[in-house]
Amino acid sequence: MGAFSLSWLFLTLFSTLLLRSLGEHASLPPRGWNSYDSFCWTISEEEFLQNAELVAKHLHAHGYEYVVVDYLWYRRKVDGAYVDSLGFDVIDEWGRMIPDPGRWPSSRGGKGFAEVAEKVHKIGLKFGIHVMRGISTQAYNANTPILDITTGKAYEESGRKWYAKDIGIKERACAWMQHGFMSVNTKLGAGRAFLRSLYQQYANWGVDFVKHDCVFGEDLDIDEISYVSKVLTGLNRPILYSLSPGTSVTPAMARDVSGLVNMYRITGDDWDTWEDVAAHFDISRDFSAANMIGAKGLLGKSWPDLDMLPLGWLTDPGSNEGPHRKCKLSLDEQKAQMTLWAMAKSPLMFGGDMRRLDDSTYSLLTNPTLLEINSFSSNNREFPYISSSQCRRVKDPKGHIISEGLTLGLTSCKDVEARGWSARAISDDLEQVCWKEKSSNRHKEQFCLHKRTPLLSSEEGMTYKGHYDSKVHLLNTKMMEACLGASPNRKLPSREFERGSFSPCRRDANQMWELNHNGTLKNSYSGLCASMMTVKAKSAPNGVRAWIATGRKGEIYVAFFNLDSVKAEI
Repeated sequence: MGAFSLSWLFLTLFSTLLLRSLGEHASLPPRGWNSYDSFCWTISEEEFLQNAELVAKHLHAHGYEYVVVDYLWYRRKVDGAYVDSLGFDVIDEWGRMIPDPGRWPSSRGGKGFAEVAEKVHKIGLKFGIHVMRGISTQAYNANTPILDITTGKAYEESGRKWYAKDIGIKERACAWMQHGFMSVNTKLGAGRAFLRSLYQQYANWGVDFVKHDCVFGEDLDIDEISYVSKVLTGLNRPILYSLSPGTSVTPAMARDVSGLVNMYRITGDDWDTWEDVAAHFDISRDFSAANMIGAKGLLGKSWPDLDMLPLGWLTDPGSNEGPHRKCKLSLDEQKAQMTLWAMAKSPLMFGGDMRRLDDSTYSLLTNPTLLEINSFSSNNREFPYISSSQCRRVKDPKGHIISEGLTLGLTSCKDVEARGWSARAISDDLEQVCWKEKSSNRHKEQFCLHKRTPLLSSEEGMTYKGHYDSKVHLLNTKMMEACLGASPNRKLPSREFERGSFSPCRRDANQMWELNHNGTLKNSYSGLCASMMTVKAKSAPNGVRAWIATGRKGEIYVAFFNLDSVKAEI
């Protein structure tokens, strides 16, 4: 990233005091600290409590109230263990994840996170944990029994006891953690009983915030989200419900879940590169235009989440190492990120190690104007009517750059934009699935894929019978061994992700598609439908952007951004 300039114009300033409503879940965008950006999965109880103490001392007065342990708190930190290893997790007799006692000594004796949560509550904060979809592969392989929380014994139905292999859906493994977790069948009483046992245990520990991963975006599992949301409403303590990650999320998809949760990621992982930050401008614009900011949520409101703030002292993505380096963003780039997060009213979850919190990072996190905007502004929108002296591209009469192209994406199957697929035979043994777009009262062919029945062995055919009936592979016509997949094989940062990616044909569920009579093309892994849209996108000249918001006393806030690598006069 070259030189970068950012202009701020704010018409009024407020004090740092944030008045938060107590009677409603997430009445304002949640704010807190998360361990992932600085510790990946390796954090210990001592390190976590040290950070929590400092959040309480330095950030709580500014509205930061949650401290969250991110993923793999149940994984033993020993040789051979890493983010997608198998066999290193600590589980109880019912197949539920429990804290690794080597890193979380207070969990011994079946206490789980109860003592940690109690210490967090005593310093005035709320305690959160990261959890994965469904059931672990380790529990599935061990075929642990399912707990019935109403009896305290193994779940029984239809005259028999139920086990992990009865409820786990192995072909729906988490796409970016294939060895880690898989969906459970929520249509089975035993599947629902397992999820109830998980979240009741979290409530018993004193958990206030759950970050539920690998169930949203391309990994959408609407059945699990819906049932977990139902369980949370019935618990005897309020738990804020957050979804992650958010690769390939659209406003149409988010509408299906926003009422079930309190915050949901709308991007892939955000790290400290300018490409990651810049990628958030378009999607935050789209969600504000769709009126998703502060929509009705679980027992309160829900908020589109732009991901954590990777500022200060950090680690590296997927690392087995704790914090060891500075944030790579320049100060101007950090200001741009914090300003966009505030103007878009995203939850603010700081990811840097609090033990090495520097003055400039602290000033950004506690900027009174940005926090006022994040909590109390309204009508937050991108403001397109600006110009720049750096204009050198073809523009429309209003000075906007116009780009047009065809975009392959994923959306809710209820979305009318998903209808437009049909099959056609091109030879006796070859068929295509094509997208046709209505244009000038006639259908114009836009995009075609070759159709092929998945190649399964006889044994696999019996195993997956019913799962893959009527489902096909879709091959790129230019690369006949490349199949369309609806989910990445690993967790991708936003800058790396391209919707509708092709990869070598495999037997993965994310490459299985079903063409429906209503013209939708449904993916068997995510349950989402493919859509092809002709996009005519307007952007301000030379990457210049602006956001506008109304303050609670009617004042107007305006933020100017220059996304280019050279200075510009706006």
